[in-house]
Amino acid sequence: MAFNPDDFRASTAYGSGFVAQTSTTTTGLEDLEDPNLPIFRVEHVQLQFPIASDFVAAQVANNVIVLALASGRLLRIDLYNAADIDDIDLPKKVNEVGSIRKLFLDPTASHLLISTTQGENFYLHQSSHKVKHLAKLKGIFIESVAWNPALPSASTREILIGSQNGAVYEIFIEPTDETFRRDERYMKQVYRMPDGQPISGLFVELVPGSSDMRRVILTTPTKMLHFIGRVARHGSSDATSIFSRYFEVEAPTFQEHPGSPYSTLSISPESEDDIDPERVYAWSHGVGLSYGRLYSAPITSELGDLVFRESKILPITALPHGGRDITSIALTQYHILVMCKGVLYAINRFDESIVFQDVIGNDDSKILGIRADQKLNTFWVFTTDTIFEVVLKDENRDVWKIMLKQNLFDAAMRFASNPRQKDQVSQASGDYLVSQKKYFEAAGVYGKSTKPFEEVCLIFLESGEHAALRKYLLAKLNSLPKTSIMQRIMVATWLVEVFMSALNTLDDKLSAKTETNGEHVNNTASQLDAVRDEYYEFVSKFKNELDKKTTYDVISSHGREVELLYFASAIQDWSYVLNYWVQRENWNEALTVLKKQVDPDMFYKYASVLISNAPADTVDILTRQSNLEPKKLIPALLTYSEKFDNIPHTENQAVRYLLYAIDRLGNTEIAIHNALLSLLAVSKSKDESQLLSFLRQHEANPRYSVDFALRICIKHERVQSAVHIYTLMEKYQEAVNLALRHGDTELASIIANRTEDDPALTKQLWLSIAKTVIKQSNGAIKPALEVLNECKLLKIEDLIPFFPDFVVIDDFKEQICNALEDYSYKIDRLKKEMDDSARTAENIRHDIELLDRRYAIIEPGERCYICQYPLLSRQFFVFPCQHAFHTDCLATWLVKKTGTGLGRRITDLQTEISNVGAGSGREKLIEEFDGIVAAACILCSDVAIKQISEPFVTAADDKSEWAV
Repeated sequence: MAFNPDDFRASTAYGSGFVAQTSTTTTGLEDLEDPNLPIFRVEHVQLQFPIASDFVAAQVANNVIVLALASGRLLRIDLYNAADIDDIDLPKKVNEVGSIRKLFLDPTASHLLISTTQGENFYLHQSSHKVKHLAKLKGIFIESVAWNPALPSASTREILIGSQNGAVYEIFIEPTDETFRRDERYMKQVYRMPDGQPISGLFVELVPGSSDMRRVILTTPTKMLHFIGRVARHGSSDATSIFSRYFEVEAPTFQEHPGSPYSTLSISPESEDDIDPERVYAWSHGVGLSYGRLYSAPITSELGDLVFRESKILPITALPHGGRDITSIALTQYHILVMCKGVLYAINRFDESIVFQDVIGNDDSKILGIRADQKLNTFWVFTTDTIFEVVLKDENRDVWKIMLKQNLFDAAMRFASNPRQKDQVSQASGDYLVSQKKYFEAAGVYGKSTKPFEEVCLIFLESGEHAALRKYLLAKLNSLPKTSIMQRIMVATWLVEVFMSALNTLDDKLSAKTETNGEHVNNTASQLDAVRDEYYEFVSKFKNELDKKTTYDVISSHGREVELLYFASAIQDWSYVLNYWVQRENWNEALTVLKKQVDPDMFYKYASVLISNAPADTVDILTRQSNLEPKKLIPALLTYSEKFDNIPHTENQAVRYLLYAIDRLGNTEIAIHNALLSLLAVSKSKDESQLLSFLRQHEANPRYSVDFALRICIKHERVQSAVHIYTLMEKYQEAVNLALRHGDTELASIIANRTEDDPALTKQLWLSIAKTVIKQSNGAIKPALEVLNECKLLKIEDLIPFFPDFVVIDDFKEQICNALEDYSYKIDRLKKEMDDSARTAENIRHDIELLDRRYAIIEPGERCYICQYPLLSRQFFVFPCQHAFHTDCLATWLVKKTGTGLGRRITDLQTEISNVGAGSGREKLIEEFDGIVAAACILCSDVAIKQISEPFVTAADDKSEWAV
């Protein structure tokens, strides 16, 4: 029979396609945004069908409603799409199989089991419109179904079916289109109640932590059984029972109550948050309603004992219409929906208060029951002719109040949904803890509340609970907004005072303990360490909230040096920390702090005192800093050197650092070089090798002031160094004089020998040396003769004036004779040179005479090397190299090719010659012209060499003549 979708219509939208005509029966305001609206309301869905008042069973899952009509038809309605309504008939008529008595729809709406009044059972898959007969289930009146917890959609996989005669069957249904193949893969009875009572409820779930662990809940009108254990694993065919051994091995835990014909088992939907993650069960029986948590641990047989031990019973008499059986139940997340005597109740399961009730109908026989959509957490009440939806709004809205009344403050805080509610919970929790004398715990709770600050502080102060006060202030500081700057500073400063007082109190207790109270001493010491660690953590976290000067004053007033230094380090006031250790002359700690610094000013400020007291370590630190200006450290280095002026250069740390700055850092500042030179020069050590090495190392490009270096070397009698500087300045006379003044003739001799390029200067220097040597030896002959041997420029006659009058000439007889022989040899040589010069002059005069008679032969037809015309056609020049040129051609070429000045002069001379008449003036001009033009052959003199840069073939030449 076809079904018209228009028969299912309404005036208000639901979901994305389902529409329903609703009438709400609530007692409250109609403003849905009002927080005072009831949590529950019932919406009546008005349906208009061709056949009315003939619903015999109904189920809902995953927004799909399945209705069974007395005629044997099934209506499958997709609430997402009002047009998607299936009208399905059973494969056989009602008089053949009986009318539909119960429907069982899995949570995904993929699988539907249909049970009839004659024990026939059918199966319908969501993708099919054809109902399949389950022959293996013939004669079984299904009362309950436990769907596979994995919620498969292609097949049912392993499910449990509870029958009316107390048997439990495991069945695997896989729909197929093959004609001769049954949908039931296998079916097996796995359990039977000994008393044969109907299985009114079944539930199977996976146990977290193990893939093959299962929990099974089974109810009858009088008993509820709890199983926990492992199921068997499938073989390769997946066609064997997994529960057959389960029920044989596992012994159930159970509870028992008087029976009821309406016994029902309901399980709450899966929780969507972590506030209340565990599912809840509810079981109706003759006494009323048992409900409790389905705990997930421990995974042993004791789990059932725990579940039943923690469960509660809601008696029927607790309901306003008590005295009659509960006909249907359903569980929401926090409430129990109960149908009793046509009235729907919503009972809060935490305090069993009735938060909602509404009359559904006066005729109980027409009410089919409450159905829950486990996937979407929606709830429906079906009668034989009507559908009602139970709509929930903010279901957990008032749970926090219930928890608060029961002093379950942690739970109340979890359920509180806004700051105002959380604050009420915090205040109530704090007040309760104070009433129980649990001040320390109360402090943390009060810190998160808005309870007046002064009131809380007075509570702790009057009780002498300073530890609780400290905890409260910390909590309050954490909760204050960043914009409350003054409040945060005041609380943080008070906390510093509280910490210092606590530390002093514990120190006093520790010092007052005797050796016999070892346990108390250890306990106090542990408390002291804990408070100090707490202080350290506080400072590290809230250092920006503390005023530096005020905090210094507070800590100093308590004499807490360690805590003072920790605060200074936390705020990175390294100057304060360094100054602290320097004042106490604890150089190791001061250097430890200095190592961590990167600010150059810190090094400049404390370098002087540190290098004077820990020189090597300080310089080690300085050499590891790449951002320092060595020039700014000079005062500290000089102060150190004045203090330790008697140590060798190799151990002088100031010298070490300056050498590092020059050699490693490549510093070229004059001040640095002058400082190093000064330190090397003023040392009391007589060894000037390092100073001299430094001067020699930089003699090519001295970066120091030469005048300063000379002055300080002379002042401190660094003779070798001063002489070296004089030599660099090429003041050899001063260098020799300085060496001689200090009696170092050997050094003077070395300097004198360096002037070999200037014999006159060399002789002068050696005369100075000889004079000093003769004077120092009191006219001794041998030293003077040694000087003569070293300098070949000196003669004995040069030295005679320096000897005293008493020296006898016989002592120089040999040297005088040698000198006279030398003079005779020189005279002869000069005479020979004069004769050679005379002969050379005569030869030159003869050559000049020959030049006047020199001539060149010109062959007939010889041409000018420039214009290639006959040479004899006009005036010409012939050069000794036999190259000949016309005079005008040669002049023109020189004007073009030579410099501007020479070319202009040639042109001017040509103009003047043409304008001047005969006479001596003309002759002079011609002579000058000829001298310029005929000065050299343009083809083989240096004139030709200068033209080498010009191209061989010019633009004026015919390129074809040069073609190959």
